[in-house]
Amino acid sequence: MHFHSNDTIIAPATAVSNSAIALIRLSGTNAVACVAKHFSGKNLFEISPNTSVFGRIKDGKNAVLDEVVVTVFKSPRSYTGEDVVEISCHASPFIVREMISLFSQAGARLAEPGEFTLRAFLNGKMDLSQAEAVADLIASESKAGHNIALRQMNGQISSKMAVLRANLIDFASLLELELDFSEEDVEFADRTRLRQLVEEIDGEIRNLLNSYSTGKLIRNGIPTVISGRPNAGKSTLLNTLLQEDRAIVSDIPGTTRDTIEEVIQINGVQFRLVDTAGIRKTSDAIEATGVHKTYEKIRKSAIVIYLFDPGAITVEEIRHDLENLPETEAEIILVANKSDKLLAGNELEAFTSAFSAYELISISAKLEHNIDTLRNTLYEKVLGQTNYQQQVIISNGRHFEALSKARESLEIVTSGLAEGLPSDLVALELRQVLYYVGSITGAIGTEDVLGNIFGKFCIGK
Repeated sequence: MHFHSNDTIIAPATAVSNSAIALIRLSGTNAVACVAKHFSGKNLFEISPNTSVFGRIKDGKNAVLDEVVVTVFKSPRSYTGEDVVEISCHASPFIVREMISLFSQAGARLAEPGEFTLRAFLNGKMDLSQAEAVADLIASESKAGHNIALRQMNGQISSKMAVLRANLIDFASLLELELDFSEEDVEFADRTRLRQLVEEIDGEIRNLLNSYSTGKLIRNGIPTVISGRPNAGKSTLLNTLLQEDRAIVSDIPGTTRDTIEEVIQINGVQFRLVDTAGIRKTSDAIEATGVHKTYEKIRKSAIVIYLFDPGAITVEEIRHDLENLPETEAEIILVANKSDKLLAGNELEAFTSAFSAYELISISAKLEHNIDTLRNTLYEKVLGQTNYQQQVIISNGRHFEALSKARESLEIVTSGLAEGLPSDLVALELRQVLYYVGSITGAIGTEDVLGNIFGKFCIGK
């Protein structure tokens, strides 16, 4: 991405679709002039800032292209910090194309992906973590994902990083001062207080790093695999959780040959459900491929629902299946299906006793018995101990990497203080910590990093 801050950019801010209204956005010094040249209505140079007016856009031959509502935002009180004009027109692809062509001929150029938000960052309207949160907010697919992105966009991560940097800068400054007076052998920084500060900062960073696994799951959705032997009722359970007939249900073992993936929301959190082929040895090449895919999905999952029919399987067979699951860090929930077919009241006792280390739930997927309990268990397994609505949570891989490197440097600082290393060596590592923490908000950054971040945005943002 090439950075140009003096020209005027234009892009559609809405997708081309069969909707009523489309929005075209311009930003830059000549944004108002580009639109005013083709606008018939009030004088756009004379209207009050942040005001919307009705009028018509005319082409180069003075023919009316469309009736529009134009909103003018004056610098610095705009999204980008520059003069911004937004045009609400009818969503005809022809109209949108023609308007962009007209305003481009008047001096605007087509914006690059994320360039509006990049300008907002460069003009001090938001820091880098807030800019990234804008993209997360646009892409959010659940209430929880929206909640985290919105709080980050409003400065939650920024505030946390600002406190960390302020404390680090205070002591780094004292260490740097010691270097200026190194010949006098004077210590301006209290080493005991510095060690205490490093421990406090390390604790804060550790908490943020620990939150990443939760943040990533909320951001991307929680991969949840429904596994088990053939005819355990996996496809029926998927359909019940979805409240629709998504998967084919049959009494014939091996009906599901490939994975089926769907999404549900539980308490505002997105779960990515995967119905899989039944686990068993088979000579059928296609079914064997399906079983292989089942194991691949389990490796990448956060939760595995092992579904079984108590009347058609033994404790030893379940134990064999569990022991032969691929290596995974997923939470495993045992779910006894077809409770409607259990005649006596003690059929589950042997399973409950043998697998006391696991959560075991009895359901009837067909009759929807105890399905709410299963839903609540899925949520509790991953997020039950996390107050994601209040807690500061990182969900961005770049932030995780920067904080990991900052903590590595902090560990060197801790060791250096314990071993009595000279101030210049301790100061060197503190500078590294400051660099990594600052890179999260853009207090320190490079053009390559900015290009990588904003290049992932949509064109009109």
